[in-house]
Amino acid sequence: MNNKVTRKAGFTLVEIMIVVAIIGLLAAIAIPNFVRARTTSQANACISNLRIIDSAKAQWALENHKQNTDTPAGTDIQPYMGRGSAGELPTCPIDSAQTFATSYTPNNVGTKPVCNIMPTTHSLP
Repeated sequence: MNNKVTRKAGFTLVEIMIVVAIIGLLAAIAIPNFVRARTTSQANACISNLRIIDSAKAQWALENHKQNTDTPAGTDIQPYMGRGSAGELPTCPIDSAQTFATSYTPNNVGTKPVCNIMPTTHSLP
Protein backbone atom coordinates (compact mmCIF):
# COMPACT_ATOMS: atom_id res chain seq x y z
CA MET A 1 0.00 0.00 0.00
CA ASN A 2 1.36 3.18 -1.17
CA ASN A 3 -0.38 6.27 0.25
CA LYS A 4 -0.04 9.34 -1.87
CA VAL A 5 -0.22 12.50 0.07
CA THR A 6 -1.74 15.28 -1.97
CA ARG A 7 -1.02 18.69 -0.63
CA LYS A 8 -2.89 21.76 -1.77
CA ALA A 9 -0.81 24.88 -2.25
CA GLY A 10 -1.90 27.95 -0.31
CA PHE A 11 -1.31 30.07 2.73
CA THR A 12 -2.25 29.18 6.23
CA LEU A 13 -4.47 31.39 8.32
CA VAL A 14 -1.54 32.42 10.50
CA GLU A 15 0.50 33.56 7.51
CA ILE A 16 -2.40 35.64 6.20
CA MET A 17 -2.94 37.18 9.65
CA ILE A 18 0.74 38.17 9.87
CA VAL A 19 0.60 39.88 6.48
CA VAL A 20 -2.58 41.76 7.44
CA ALA A 21 -0.98 42.84 10.73
CA ILE A 22 2.11 44.17 8.91
CA ILE A 23 -0.05 46.10 6.44
CA GLY A 24 -2.07 47.54 9.33
CA LEU A 25 1.11 48.63 11.11
CA LEU A 26 2.44 50.34 7.99
CA ALA A 27 -0.90 52.11 7.47
CA ALA A 28 -0.91 53.28 11.09
CA ILE A 29 2.48 54.89 10.52
CA ALA A 30 1.82 56.31 7.04
CA ILE A 31 -1.65 57.86 7.41
CA PRO A 32 -0.78 60.44 10.12
CA ASN A 33 2.31 61.47 8.16
CA PHE A 34 0.20 61.91 5.03
CA VAL A 35 -2.32 64.07 6.89
CA ARG A 36 0.46 66.19 8.40
CA ALA A 37 2.11 66.66 4.99
CA ARG A 38 -1.23 67.64 3.44
CA THR A 39 -1.91 70.22 6.16
CA THR A 40 1.58 71.69 5.79
CA SER A 41 1.28 71.97 2.02
CA GLN A 42 -2.12 73.68 2.31
CA ALA A 43 -0.69 76.20 4.78
CA ASN A 44 2.27 76.88 2.48
CA ALA A 45 -0.04 77.41 -0.50
CA CYS A 46 -2.17 79.84 1.50
CA ILE A 47 0.88 81.80 2.67
CA SER A 48 2.08 81.97 -0.93
CA ASN A 49 -1.31 83.38 -1.94
CA LEU A 50 -1.03 85.98 0.83
CA ARG A 51 2.39 87.03 -0.51
CA ILE A 52 0.95 87.41 -4.01
CA ILE A 53 -1.96 89.50 -2.66
CA ASP A 54 0.46 91.71 -0.71
CA SER A 55 2.61 92.27 -3.80
CA ALA A 56 -0.47 93.01 -5.92
CA LYS A 57 -1.62 95.60 -3.36
CA ALA A 58 1.78 97.28 -3.47
CA GLN A 59 1.75 97.41 -7.27
CA TRP A 60 -1.82 98.75 -7.29
CA ALA A 61 -0.91 101.47 -4.80
CA LEU A 62 2.20 102.46 -6.72
CA GLU A 63 0.51 102.67 -10.12
CA ASN A 64 -2.60 104.46 -8.82
CA HIS A 65 -0.82 106.85 -6.41
CA LYS A 66 -2.61 105.44 -3.34
CA GLN A 67 -1.67 105.89 0.31
CA ASN A 68 -1.02 103.21 2.95
CA THR A 69 -4.50 103.83 4.35
CA ASP A 70 -6.30 103.04 1.06
CA THR A 71 -7.94 99.63 0.80
CA PRO A 72 -8.15 97.90 -2.59
CA ALA A 73 -11.06 95.71 -3.59
CA GLY A 74 -10.48 92.30 -5.11
CA THR A 75 -11.22 93.67 -8.58
CA ASP A 76 -8.61 96.42 -8.07
CA ILE A 77 -5.76 93.99 -7.44
CA GLN A 78 -6.93 91.27 -9.84
CA PRO A 79 -4.90 92.56 -12.84
CA TYR A 80 -1.74 92.46 -10.69
CA MET A 81 -2.15 88.86 -9.57
CA GLY A 82 -0.06 87.48 -12.43
CA ARG A 83 -2.30 84.52 -13.18
CA GLY A 84 -3.20 84.78 -16.82
CA SER A 85 -3.82 87.95 -18.82
CA ALA A 86 -6.73 89.24 -16.70
CA GLY A 87 -5.44 87.86 -13.40
CA GLU A 88 -7.22 85.42 -11.15
CA LEU A 89 -8.07 85.91 -7.51
CA PRO A 90 -6.71 83.06 -5.37
CA THR A 91 -8.59 81.11 -2.72
CA CYS A 92 -7.41 79.37 0.42
CA PRO A 93 -6.94 75.63 -0.28
CA ILE A 94 -9.16 74.65 2.67
CA ASP A 95 -11.97 77.11 1.87
CA SER A 96 -15.06 75.09 0.99
CA ALA A 97 -16.71 78.06 -0.76
CA GLN A 98 -13.61 78.57 -2.95
CA THR A 99 -14.10 82.34 -3.34
CA PHE A 100 -11.67 85.18 -2.76
CA ALA A 101 -14.11 87.07 -0.50
CA THR A 102 -14.53 84.15 1.89
CA SER A 103 -10.84 83.21 1.82
CA TYR A 104 -8.98 86.49 2.25
CA THR A 105 -9.29 90.03 3.58
CA PRO A 106 -6.84 92.21 1.66
CA ASN A 107 -6.85 95.06 4.27
CA ASN A 108 -5.33 98.44 3.47
CA VAL A 109 -2.06 98.86 1.62
CA GLY A 110 0.01 99.30 4.79
CA THR A 111 -1.39 96.17 6.48
CA LYS A 112 -0.72 92.54 5.60
CA PRO A 113 -3.57 90.54 4.07
CA VAL A 114 -5.29 87.97 6.28
CA CYS A 115 -6.64 84.47 5.67
CA ASN A 116 -10.24 84.30 6.91
CA ILE A 117 -10.24 80.50 7.19
CA MET A 118 -7.19 79.82 9.41
CA PRO A 119 -5.76 83.20 10.49
CA THR A 120 -3.54 81.72 13.21
CA THR A 121 -1.53 79.32 11.05
CA HIS A 122 -2.07 80.86 7.60
CA SER A 123 -0.37 84.23 8.08
CA LEU A 124 2.51 86.16 6.64
CA PRO A 125 5.62 86.24 8.83
